[in-house]
Amino acid sequence: MKIDVKCSCGEGNCPEWAIVELQGVVEAQPGFEDRLRGLEIGRLCRPSSKEVYTFTVGYHELTGSRVPLKKPLLVLKKVKHSEQGEGADLKSARVELDVIGVIRQKILFKTRPKALISKAQPTLKESTSGSIPAALLQ
Repeated sequence: MKIDVKCSCGEGNCPEWAIVELQGVVEAQPGFEDRLRGLEIGRLCRPSSKEVYTFTVGYHELTGSRVPLKKPLLVLKKVKHSEQGEGADLKSARVELDVIGVIRQKILFKTRPKALISKAQPTLKESTSGSIPAALLQ
């Protein structure tokens, strides 16, 4: 089977993508397993112009850096074209791969996560200046 690969964005104009590489396992809670598409895992930030990235997942923060890949990777989208044959029963599907992006770098998080500890909320003391009427106490 012949599979054609084409680039509709033009040479050198394909969007740049990056891979996020984590050490360990990211598991979804049992309630989210059936709807992972579009699920926000965490927040990826680059706080300054440096090549240092932070990835915050819940109360954990990871620090990583951008690393170039030895060989670039292509992001492909499979497109099926169905063609009618001579007979009504004969259908042949022609498959084509469309390049939608190029991956030349990865953001590598190779250290253990740092625990984020938030400040404790100040407790409000109940005021004792207000008195309870005696009729309600009986």
